[in-house]
Amino acid sequence: MSPVLTPASVPVLQIESGVATITLNRPAQRNRLENADLTALLAHFDAVNLDPEVRVMVLTANTAGQPRPVFCAGFDIGGFDESGHGAPLFEEIPDALAAMRPVTICGLNGSVYGGATDVVLACDLRIGLQGIEWRMPATALGLHYYPSGLQRYVSRFGLAATKRAFLTARPFTDRQLDALGLFEALVSADDWAATQQALVRDLLALAPLALQDTKQSIREIEAGLGDVNRMRERAQRASQSADFAEGRAAFAQRRTPVFTGR
Repeated sequence: MSPVLTPASVPVLQIESGVATITLNRPAQRNRLENADLTALLAHFDAVNLDPEVRVMVLTANTAGQPRPVFCAGFDIGGFDESGHGAPLFEEIPDALAAMRPVTICGLNGSVYGGATDVVLACDLRIGLQGIEWRMPATALGLHYYPSGLQRYVSRFGLAATKRAFLTARPFTDRQLDALGLFEALVSADDWAATQQALVRDLLALAPLALQDTKQSIREIEAGLGDVNRMRERAQRASQSADFAEGRAAFAQRRTPVFTGR
């Protein structure tokens, strides 16, 4: 379930067969995010966005050797006040992740805390490991959270659960998170690899152009920037695409379509 990547390092990027995987790789430190990790993540996001072959990105963590799996313990507050880094740099991470071109999956294979919870929410889809914990301790540390993070929480959690997260700083159980509709699947460690592979496989089977443009339109609607004319242009482009012709032909012939992204 957890790739063994040693020694500890900044997040590791691997690209294979149209899928990019970014793995947080400080298991002995519960995968806390240091300023160097934030810089590396932004560089990885750029590399993935610029690779037209990548259609799906998975964000996960190396939890090898941990007594209890932790996906990420949040931002290392020791670097909070570093010039040019700290809070302003951290805020760029979930915002950049939410804006990525490929469909993004968070393989949440451990508990998650603090600002890392917003990183999880910035992904399009999430798979959760049974038994994990989720906690947002901002107010317990004396912090007011940044605007885009609060907006994402309200969008994903709803108002009542967002208030609970921030105004009590109490943890959420895996079942509470699942009840919020946060996960595509909540699974055991034994079923983890197969569940993630199945989701990736299903996404890769979709029409690339329609998938990418639809994700962009949904994101614009969520941000209050939905433009009907722009969305109609995307719909027109999809309806005239070779992929749509292939999709209709495959449906009529009762076979699996072979999409090319054109």
